[in-house]
Amino acid sequence: MGRSILDHVESKHVRKDLIEFRTGDTVRVHWKVKEGDKERVQPFEGVVIRKTKGYNRATFTVRKISYGVGVERIFPLHSPRYEKIEVLTHGHVHRSRLFYLRDLKGKASRVETQADKFEVQPAAVPEPPASPAEGTAASAPDAAAAAEAPPAETKPPKKARAAAPATK
Repeated sequence: MGRSILDHVESKHVRKDLIEFRTGDTVRVHWKVKEGDKERVQPFEGVVIRKTKGYNRATFTVRKISYGVGVERIFPLHSPRYEKIEVLTHGHVHRSRLFYLRDLKGKASRVETQADKFEVQPAAVPEPPASPAEGTAASAPDAAAAAEAPPAETKPPKKARAAAPATK
């Protein structure tokens, strides 16, 4: 009986306007900051490196680099203190905890986005072989061999190594 009362009290504080995001996504959290009598909204933009489960106690951790220093901040998912969460990019990761990003620097610390991962490159379509014109004599075995052979790929020649003088 005690558990149902606790669930009823917790259900009053659950947000209904949650946006769907995952670990690896780049998000911008618009957090309400109170300074004296005034209240303003300060965005915090970074990569979600962790999401914890829990009904109204769920949290997520956002990491960003500010002036060369890594900054992590833990946000309660159902808090009334944030105005909104914007998902800027969806990351393509295979882990639920991205703590390995703490040790990486520079370009290595970037998370690959889904748009980069699944971008479709147009395939090069080989031109069909020219059909022999009427009136030219083409032997049947040569035409059959040319039809079965795959198109030849041209590769640039390998650079020759400069021979180093032998020293003793």
